[in-house]
Amino acid sequence: MRAMISEKVGGPESLVLKELPSAPVGKGQVRVEVHAAGVNFPDTLIIADKYQFKPPRPFAPGHEVGGVVTEVGEGVSAYKKGDRVIGMIGHGGYADEVVVDQGNLLPMPDNMSFEEGAAFTMTYGTSYYALKQRGDLKPGETLLVLGAAGGVGLTAVELGAVMGAKVIAAVGSDEKMEICRKHGATMFVNYAKDKLRDKVKELTGGNGADVIYDPVGGDAFDESVRCIAWYGRLLVIGFASGRIPALPANLALLKSCDVRGVFYGAWRGREPAEARKNFDEMFAWFREGKLKPHISMRFPLEKAPEAMNALLSRKATGKVVITTR
Repeated sequence: MRAMISEKVGGPESLVLKELPSAPVGKGQVRVEVHAAGVNFPDTLIIADKYQFKPPRPFAPGHEVGGVVTEVGEGVSAYKKGDRVIGMIGHGGYADEVVVDQGNLLPMPDNMSFEEGAAFTMTYGTSYYALKQRGDLKPGETLLVLGAAGGVGLTAVELGAVMGAKVIAAVGSDEKMEICRKHGATMFVNYAKDKLRDKVKELTGGNGADVIYDPVGGDAFDESVRCIAWYGRLLVIGFASGRIPALPANLALLKSCDVRGVFYGAWRGREPAEARKNFDEMFAWFREGKLKPHISMRFPLEKAPEAMNALLSRKATGKVVITTR
């Protein structure tokens, strides 16, 4: 099998394509022939030793895959050879095949492609947990999404609209604005033209946003906390800007607002039944045509570093996917 391997700490260019022996399938495990792997911001962090989890080297990055079951281990009853599945694996996805614990698999909807499957779990899983469990988003509330055309941002726009919110998409260009419009946003902030806090207050009649979804951090966080509504909830998703911001406590006091952390991977491990329920609900929406992953770029496995750089440079909108077949 081929795999894109991290042998040393570094950026995307540090990855090396290698031929490796297939790993054995243990008790409760499944071998999956990978057809597509999602590219996510945490993939760039994990190879640089900047992620919460640091697997021993050598390893392949890649949190999520879409593929076909080719072998099942002892004690596996939920899956059989030939099943189309999505794997949520933490790392190892940039490869021709992976061995996955059966608890980290999901059955892929019949009308979902392998690329869509590989583009689904990390971003939609994060965003739905953020908006539902952490943000308590209600129909009719105003949702501000920062970095709205990015991988997680666009899913937050889409899910927020499906959940009945009025969605403000904060983006950096008119082109990205149109992508967000197609996914359910009805109001917009263009970072290149607008001052975030002033534009959000204008769009909300001075009330501010009820829920703010922030995968960006940095200056965007500083601005957004100044345009949050009374009893607002600011959801900390990540820090794509590179700067981890600090909250002036007086602003939380003045707005009676909450800042809520969103650590999706840890929550999924702690509450797997609730996480599965979330996916059952989202898969139903997918089957009904209410959700549609936006995949803007595709790369073959040997060009995985280029795929990661496309994500880092913000040239991509929605998801970047690596294909192996």
